[in-house]
Amino acid sequence: MASLVAENLSFGYDSPILENVTFSLNAGETLSIMGVSGSGKSTLLHILSSFLKPQSGVVKLLGKDIYQLPQSKLLALRRNEIGIIFQSHYLFLGFSAEENLEVASLLSNQKIDHELLSLFGILETLPLNVSALSGGQQQRLSIARILTKRPKIIFADEPTGNLDRETAFGVMELLFDYVRLTQSLLVFVTHDPILARKALHSYRLEHASLKSLE
Repeated sequence: MASLVAENLSFGYDSPILENVTFSLNAGETLSIMGVSGSGKSTLLHILSSFLKPQSGVVKLLGKDIYQLPQSKLLALRRNEIGIIFQSHYLFLGFSAEENLEVASLLSNQKIDHELLSLFGILETLPLNVSALSGGQQQRLSIARILTKRPKIIFADEPTGNLDRETAFGVMELLFDYVRLTQSLLVFVTHDPILARKALHSYRLEHASLKSLE
């Protein structure tokens, strides 16, 4: 059974933003979505991650039809199984890297994973104030903070958009490694065609439809 299933998703206002979008993704797989600004990439990500109900269609995460779940079970799914990575790191400035991780650890009831921090190359930054970290270190810390709860499904909206290409590629390779190691799955939005093609499945959102990158 696929871990993520999207069936005939449609959404729009005066004109369609998404129309009959269908795909599925298994554990350990990655999927990228490209498209011009305003094409509906973030809308699709919000629908898949349970924050925006489609006007028609079905989203199943880990076998659960998420928009048919009671609110309590939907909140539990978000809290325990879904990780969302943003372009901005949303770290607590004025705090150390370790203190930022401790907040996430308390919220997820999980211990800080030093093996994960080592994988992301930020173990030695723990005592440092966030403001002393480079942009790449801050984003790696932000991603590690989100992955502390070991989500099975990861959504990322331009997760490296504020980084130079070399740093961005390094951060995404770490994220791909994490997905392979944990057999989670990743759906991410990007404007970089080279980065998009590094995903197992690569699509462009165009005229409200997903089209495979050739």
